[in-house]
Amino acid sequence: MSLLECFLDPATASLKICGVTTRADADRLVAMGVDALGVNFWPQSKRYLASDDAIWLKGLDGKILRVGVFVNEPPELPLRLVHEGYLDVVQLHGDETPEDAAVFREAEIPFIKAIGVKTLADLDRATEYGAAAILLDAHAPGIYGGTGEVFDWEVASDFRRRHPQLPVILAGGIVPGNAGLAAMSVQPAALDIASGAEISPGIKDFEKVAAFLTALHRTPTC
Repeated sequence: MSLLECFLDPATASLKICGVTTRADADRLVAMGVDALGVNFWPQSKRYLASDDAIWLKGLDGKILRVGVFVNEPPELPLRLVHEGYLDVVQLHGDETPEDAAVFREAEIPFIKAIGVKTLADLDRATEYGAAAILLDAHAPGIYGGTGEVFDWEVASDFRRRHPQLPVILAGGIVPGNAGLAAMSVQPAALDIASGAEISPGIKDFEKVAAFLTALHRTPTC
């Protein structure tokens, strides 16, 4: 299996730690067996990392799935970062349409589409993206994730049941105390954690990361 295939394997819930800003934190995630890390390239994020400061991502090739998070970004930057070996996967976390995503489909670059959820109607076009996975997060207009807010997981469960071939990544207000319940009730391919595994925005709390791994009964298998 590739790192992406392993990450999205429905046999067990994977763990993605998002908002990583330093190589030291990334190395610790690798050592702990975390499946994926996310780096936020949206300048308005509290966890923003400029692309010029992200060259250390190249040194993680093959060690952990490297996901670049972009919000309403023209495609040139994410395409360049993939082609130059910084990233494995692009995450579109803004208001991008299926038409906006066409450039990634045509370039055969795997991408995740994040959608803020209030009701099932928010997911009407989710299957049109051609994404490798759909990330379901709390609805937060103008903030685009990392809020620590939970949405109705039954909506996520219903979507997953309706589209069993489309991997679902669950985000939004997940902490070590509810991670096991989230994985059991929604049965996502992965949990995506930002604020729930931090000391402060962009600085990871590795006791919490360890607690997430324990909650998910994770032992690296790939």
